[in-house]
Amino acid sequence: MPLVTFEGVEGSGKTTQLRLALARLQKTGIRAIETREPGGTRIGEVLRGLVWKTRNSHLDPVAEWLIFEADRRQHVAEVLRPALSRGEFVLCDRYADSTEAYQQVGRGLDPGLVQAVDTLVREGVAADLTLVYDVDPEIGLKRTRRRDGALAGRFERAELGFHNAVRNAYLSIARREPQRVAVIEASRPRRVVFEETWRRLSERFSL
Repeated sequence: MPLVTFEGVEGSGKTTQLRLALARLQKTGIRAIETREPGGTRIGEVLRGLVWKTRNSHLDPVAEWLIFEADRRQHVAEVLRPALSRGEFVLCDRYADSTEAYQQVGRGLDPGLVQAVDTLVREGVAADLTLVYDVDPEIGLKRTRRRDGALAGRFERAELGFHNAVRNAYLSIARREPQRVAVIEASRPRRVVFEETWRRLSERFSL
């Protein structure tokens, strides 16, 4: 079974779409699981807390990146590879494209170094389909602040220029890998967005 990753800027609605897709898959009798990065394992939840807490806003960009890579390595070993080996349909909220968009482009880290380490960490586990939920970052940030209020994390508090760079990075990945990455316009009503989400999944995997 495949690995499908859900990507997008803050407030894009990707998590909601993942859960709707999971429910539909399970309803049709497909063995499907939901997971996420960071935080898909017990160790990952600890690492997620280190990055997301606003009191750690001074975290160095390289340290931030390496925490995400440590989380991914554990996630691949504990969750992704075993689930795929069991023949389960895996839906993952963020994966390697987030690292390229947020750390490599958003934080301005060295592309060669980021890609070399991430390739080592993933050890061949790659997404079969990536759905990028595209929305204007200003709209997305308003959604997250309405939802999270004072609990908004360090990424939501970043400058708009950072979020625009992340969005552009996702769109660049989609242009570079059109066979794997599909961009879904996410400012539309949730039901409409899900209709396209399900169409993309159905067409790709003959559901």
